Amino acid sequence: MRARLAAAAASAGRAPDEVALLAVSKTWPAAAVREAAAAGQRAFGENYVQEGVAKVEALRGLGLEWHFIGPLQSNKTRAVANAFDWVHSIDRLKIAERLSAQRDVHLPPLNVCIQVNVSGEASKSGVAPDAAAALAHAVAALPRLRLRGLMCIPEPSDDPALLRARFAVLRRLQERLVGEGLALDTLSMGMSHDIEAAVAEGATIVRVGTAIFGGRRPLAASESA
Repeated sequence: MRARLAAAAASAGRAPDEVALLAVSKTWPAAAVREAAAAGQRAFGENYVQEGVAKVEALRGLGLEWHFIGPLQSNKTRAVANAFDWVHSIDRLKIAERLSAQRDVHLPPLNVCIQVNVSGEASKSGVAPDAAAALAHAVAALPRLRLRGLMCIPEPSDDPALLRARFAVLRRLQERLVGEGLALDTLSMGMSHDIEAAVAEGATIVRVGTAIFGGRRPLAASESA
């Protein structure tokens, strides 16, 4: 996967170290994360609060970086606010306000991204592109949070041109917000099937699960909370 990322970066005229690999370990046990960490991977992404917090606790001694990348309900923000280093999936101000209020003052600011629904799918989380700027400015003003950038999950497609167009929406929005004074350095976009298109449009974090761990492992009901 690192070789594939390096090739994608070279094709886009970018340096390989401009794109960070986030290993999406949702549904996989702590032992699988430990194995990936032994191979040199440091950043891991989780979608489910209970499962993710349990892994953070089990592997605390490894010094890993933990990213929450799934939809977040307001009644589960406290656990995420204090267990994770990043949250990629903020799509409304209420969630950001709760994370800000609940983040331990002794911890560094929580790195956060605004999730944008670039393809307009009703089934997808994320703020509409035309409402993202207002949300970003409001989140940036909150204490104990550090707004780092934007995240998206476009609809699956085998059309590279369509994927690039979706990712370009996020890139242009980031450029606009930087022009408005926000210090954004992160575009979290691209997964196992579309990293080349994402890197070509400026991704700085790609979220890869299947290509690292394999097909999704069935999740027990108790883990998906």
